Amino acid sequence: MKALSIRQPWAWLIAHGIKDIENRNWSTDFRGEFFIHASKTFDHDGYLFIKRNFDVIIPKSYEYSLGGIIGLAEIIDCVTSNSSEWFFGKYGFLIKNARAIKFNQVRGQQSFFNINI
Repeated sequence: MKALSIRQPWAWLIAHGIKDIENRNWSTDFRGEFFIHASKTFDHDGYLFIKRNFDVIIPKSYEYSLGGIIGLAEIIDCVTSNSSEWFFGKYGFLIKNARAIKFNQVRGQQSFFNINI
């Protein structure tokens, strides 16, 4: 199955059904279910941005799982504009049916990549 590596805390927000779009500088034709992979890199600036600009309760910066699968979700479209408060990018992957799953350490890769767990 495909996986997409996303930096924390963004990956957590998607896996918990809070963030409904993933912003990228590249488009995709992929549609369907994928694993949400939390990269080893934590986005500290993004964490502060979320705390300042969104009315969501998120874990403390040291409480996130890094370097593995944390959830499943479905990409239903790739757009260049959207009314979601989470859309900032050149492209947005519209996400549905997101859910957190038990952490499974897996090495990430760029773009979509295949894993078997």
